[in-house]
This record gives sequence, C-alpha cells and structure tokens, in this order.
Amino acid sequence: MSALLETIKESLLNLVSGAIEILPAVILAIIVLIATPYTVRPARKLTRVVVEKLTPNFSLQLLSVKVASVTVWVAGVLLACILIFPDLGLGDIVALLGLSSVAVGFAFQDIFKNFLAGILLLLNQPFKVNDQVIVSDYEGTVESIDIRSTKIRNYQGERIVIPNSLVFTNPIEVLTENASRRTDLAIGLDYNTPLSEARQILHKAASRVDTVLSDPAVEVDIVEFGGSSIDFIVRYWTRPPQAIVRRTRTQVIMSLKAACDEAGLSIPYPIRSVYYFDQKNFDDATPRQQSDSELSHNGSGSFESSRL
Repeated sequence: MSALLETIKESLLNLVSGAIEILPAVILAIIVLIATPYTVRPARKLTRVVVEKLTPNFSLQLLSVKVASVTVWVAGVLLACILIFPDLGLGDIVALLGLSSVAVGFAFQDIFKNFLAGILLLLNQPFKVNDQVIVSDYEGTVESIDIRSTKIRNYQGERIVIPNSLVFTNPIEVLTENASRRTDLAIGLDYNTPLSEARQILHKAASRVDTVLSDPAVEVDIVEFGGSSIDFIVRYWTRPPQAIVRRTRTQVIMSLKAACDEAGLSIPYPIRSVYYFDQKNFDDATPRQQSDSELSHNGSGSFESSRL
C-alpha cells in the first residue's frame, strides 16, 4: 500500500514540476495571443499605405489588407504553439497543417469556395465599389466586396449579401460601366399623323430635357403598325446612375406629352371594333332537326307529327 502511495505521490510531483516548467511558456503564449489583435491593426495600416503607393486598384488594396491580417494571425498562433511545445519542428507544423487542411476542406468546402471566388473577384475586378449592378435576380449599388460575400444595397434601401461563389458563377450586368446609358421609350400616335413631322417633334421634345445627353444624340424610330396606332421608339442617353435614369424618364414622358398636345398629335387609346348581327341569319339547325321540331296543330288542340 505504501508503495502505491509513493508512486502516486511521485507522479503528482512530476506533474506539478512539469506544469511549473511549462508555465512561463504558457504565459508567454497567452501574451502573444492577446497581443496579436493589437499587432493586426498597425500591420493593416502599414499594408494599406504601401499598397496605395503601388497600385490605385481599390480591390487589390482591400485584398492585400485582408491577406496581411490573416498572415499576422497565423504567425501569432504558430508562435504560441512553438512557445508551448518547443520540440515542435517545422516539418511537424507543415504535416499538421496538411492534415488539418484536408479535414477542414471537406467540412468547410462552401466557405473556401466563397473565399477563393472573393479573391478572384478582387483580382479580376469585373465591377467596383459604388457600381450599380444586376447579379442574378438582385439589382443595386455595390457597397463592399469582401472575401466571403459581396454586399449590395438595392434601390429600396435594403442590404443584400450575396455569396461570392454565386457572384462569380452568374452573369453580371454592370449598369454604370460606361459614362452614358440608353433608355428606349415607346409612344404610339394616330394613323392620321404626318410621320416626318412627328419624328421631328418627338426628337425636339426629348432633346430639350436637361438631363438628356446631346452626345450620343437622341434617335426616333418608327417601329411598327400597331393595332390602333403607329408606334415610335424614342431612344435617348443619360448618365448611368439609376436615380438619374428614373427621373429623366419622367421628364421625357412629360415633355413628349406636352409637345404632342401643342402640335395636335393624337395618342390614341386601344381601339376595338364590335359588330352586331341577327342571330337568325346564322341558325345552325339542320333540315332533319327542323323537320323533327315542326309539329302540326289540329283544330281540337291535339298535335300530329309526320311519319317517315
């Protein structure tokens, strides 16, 4: 019994002595982990200053800052591990990272897919922050392009967070890519309208709106013979932001209506022709049906039918 107690006592003493020996390393590792977030901030600032001098590409600047943050965190964690486990070699760390990357890759494949898509978006830069885009069924202004997702503010003021994998694999319509944007506005005029004069009137009415650009110039096309009107398309250009496009459309419609009223041009309602006819002239009854339905009436009030 005394031998067992001695063994237990010796084991406890070894554990306590081992804990005392490793305690300074644990304290240093904790200090390193606590200090790492405070190291990330100056590293981000320094990286931003350096990258801004190297490239004006905002997306690349953002990517570089995020990579610097991740690098500082990885370095801090590895330093803490080395302090706690001084016998841990570089080969062991590489092997551990390799095994863990495979396991984590299977568990978080969607996250890594979004991460890689975010890096490619930042490098390729199909659109920039403050661009107005249409991605899948979403339309709005790009607020930020992060590593995992892209944030869009729609025109109703709501924020939409789209995973980068969806942004990268779907068609993207960038509405503000160019300095101008065209709007096609349809209008129908009466068939008695002089077409050449009407084109000039519509062209002048659209051109005098302040927010309509003079270059490219306004175009007025006659597109088809409609059911109750001859249809025109007024094509004009504005600056690309959605607010300008929407307000200009209202102003152009008001200008076209005022010009048509002033020139006496009629914008007709849809016309439908209704014909009335005597249904007796379109009796579909067959002669057999008529003969069967014709009954003779005698004077005593009885009916006589013809025999076949």
